[in-house]
Amino acid sequence: MQKITPYKITPPAIKSGTVYSFTTDSGVNYEVRFGRKQDNILNATIVFGVTNDEYEGEEYSITNKGEVYHVMATIVEVVRLYKEEHPNVNSFEFTGEQSEKEKEKNKNVRLNLYHRYISEVFDNTWSTEFTEEKIVIKKQK
Repeated sequence: MQKITPYKITPPAIKSGTVYSFTTDSGVNYEVRFGRKQDNILNATIVFGVTNDEYEGEEYSITNKGEVYHVMATIVEVVRLYKEEHPNVNSFEFTGEQSEKEKEKNKNVRLNLYHRYISEVFDNTWSTEFTEEKIVIKKQK
């Protein structure tokens, strides 16, 4: 299988920052944000979405521009970069927020897609918990 090249990533202004962004070939702007859990700062949540005005503030929109593989390759690279910069983080969580259209269908296609890419970022020293609402990847002790 041919490796897909990620889009050009704009890192946070400060190296230890938490917001990365990139723009696809069709001009869709994405933002990838890492948040820390209040009860444990070594646990991070990963959220990403579209920031273009044309999607009317629905950051979890499905863009259908045929760029999903490039977008996912870029998100994989962003998570790798964040992991390198924050080596003490021992848990990552994807919640798979859905657009209103996805909620109507009652399918979390987005979460299933994320699940397919986990092994590209996390090796066997990490365990994965996959539920209908979220994916939690934890560093094994």
